[in-house]
Amino acid sequence: MNLTDVEDKTIRACHEAGTSLADFTRPFKEAFFQDLNTLRIRRAEFYPEASAPVHIGRMIEMIATLIKRGHAYQATDGSVYFRLSTFPMYGRLAHFHLDELRPSGRVKSDEYGKENMGDFALWKAWDEKDNAVGWDSPWGVGRPGWHIECSAMATGILGPSIDIHCGGEDNIFPHHEAEIAQSECVTGKPFVRLWMHCRHLLVNGQKMSKSRGNSLTLRDLLYQGWTGREVRYVLASTRYREPLNFTFESLAGARSTLRRLDEWTQRLHSRISSISLQSTTPVPPQLDTAAFGRALDNDLNTSAALGNVFDIVRDSNRLLDQGKLSFSNIAFLEDWIKQVHSVFCLEPNYRQLELPNKVTSLLLLREQARAKRQWNISDSLRKEILALGWNIKDTKQGQEVSW
Repeated sequence: MNLTDVEDKTIRACHEAGTSLADFTRPFKEAFFQDLNTLRIRRAEFYPEASAPVHIGRMIEMIATLIKRGHAYQATDGSVYFRLSTFPMYGRLAHFHLDELRPSGRVKSDEYGKENMGDFALWKAWDEKDNAVGWDSPWGVGRPGWHIECSAMATGILGPSIDIHCGGEDNIFPHHEAEIAQSECVTGKPFVRLWMHCRHLLVNGQKMSKSRGNSLTLRDLLYQGWTGREVRYVLASTRYREPLNFTFESLAGARSTLRRLDEWTQRLHSRISSISLQSTTPVPPQLDTAAFGRALDNDLNTSAALGNVFDIVRDSNRLLDQGKLSFSNIAFLEDWIKQVHSVFCLEPNYRQLELPNKVTSLLLLREQARAKRQWNISDSLRKEILALGWNIKDTKQGQEVSW
């Protein structure tokens, strides 16, 4: 997964903050990885950063190759642009023809030197707005364009062709179209075999934005008492091809649904210890556990897969009530739900948690603050713990921690 830490917004923001690009972006990267932990997202093998020297070098090499082959040119301002006219397949992903591409909006003063208004920047010449952000190149000091950052990191690590490329639907054009054009003109091979684009995330039916006052972060939800597990369920319950309408009602529904799953899991575990080991019968036909895999095989239909899980919960509970599940049936279901959790990572927190030392220290400080009725300090420590991906519930027995 690429971390594109060099772009107009980060450069402008680090200048306003009076700090370096690396110092400005570091807290956001750390918060991102904390959120991955909270949401139980398994780590990728690589998280390349666009600002890393090895990747800047790869970007410069790719741009030089594009210029040499006639696919790119340097404009009068020193910036380098991709020559769209040399790649007639541009637009195939977004389903439009190059001839249909028309300029819209205001044209930046530093883009009048382009041969065609549709040509996109590969290397942006340095100007005073960039301050200390810039790298030496054959075309002078400057910085890479967003599109070439992703192509360089992806092909540099994964090779010329990628099996699966994911992204939001808003990235299809121009970003992914640009990635295809510049990558294939360098490597001469198909860039991506399969594209997977997820639809927009909505909040109460509207696009999330600060101006609407409906902007939410994961930390906001944790502070309100929701867990990463509950948020994860909401996100997984909608198929990626469908818009996800995030509401607090859906969070409450996730909490209730997961409680139902946990109660069923506990019921299986307690029942299996009271049934004879000799009771072996075929799995009842109504427990179609194979439907889970079929749903995922059908274009990763997570909604249908989770629907199957709760069909199994409902039907097996009825069979348990009727005494129609044998030891082998229950053992099969226990093994099956483990497989489900290996995919969705929704297992309950019954096991003893191995808390990081920092979290343990913060919990101890918070316990001491609460004993002294120092509620402001207690709340502050709670926020710190939540930011690290751990949820706290205060009970009569003390602090209960989950992730």
